[in-house]
Amino acid sequence: MSSSGQTPDEGFRAVEARTCIGHVHLKVADLERAVRFYSGVLGFEVTQRYGLQAAFLSAGGYHHHIGLNTWESSGGSPPPAGATGLFHVAILYPSRAALADALRRLIAASIPLDGASDHGVSEALYLRDPDENGVELYWDRPSDQWPRASDGSLQMGSQPLDLDDLVASGIGPN
Repeated sequence: MSSSGQTPDEGFRAVEARTCIGHVHLKVADLERAVRFYSGVLGFEVTQRYGLQAAFLSAGGYHHHIGLNTWESSGGSPPPAGATGLFHVAILYPSRAALADALRRLIAASIPLDGASDHGVSEALYLRDPDENGVELYWDRPSDQWPRASDGSLQMGSQPLDLDDLVASGIGPN
């Protein structure tokens, strides 16, 4: 280890391409409020509860994609602006139609968006959960459609996302 506590990259392989982030576990102030948001609004299924202090939710029967707990945070407040911590959790949807369905759920629940962007490689909705954690809901375009420079490098950007077009794209079968 270096004196800064960081491990140098030299001599190490890059992380394997099949590596992914499996779940996020959030400290929340009110478990039932958080479950209502992640289950009732976003549609994740509750797979298990640990009494009144924790719940685990998933998509498609996985053991959990989202863990929620009040072990250290019951009744707590969000961290102040300018503090370190989670910027946002990003939830990847399998298609544009699925993201459109998520947007319709947010609209029906009167959940405001912080933003909506077309990044070229993906389209994303940005919002806050009831504990003020940042949440990104997005879908990735197929990699052969990603914008690239003449040298092959990615050319991600941030353009406004047409929400009316997104909603309209998701109407009908997926």
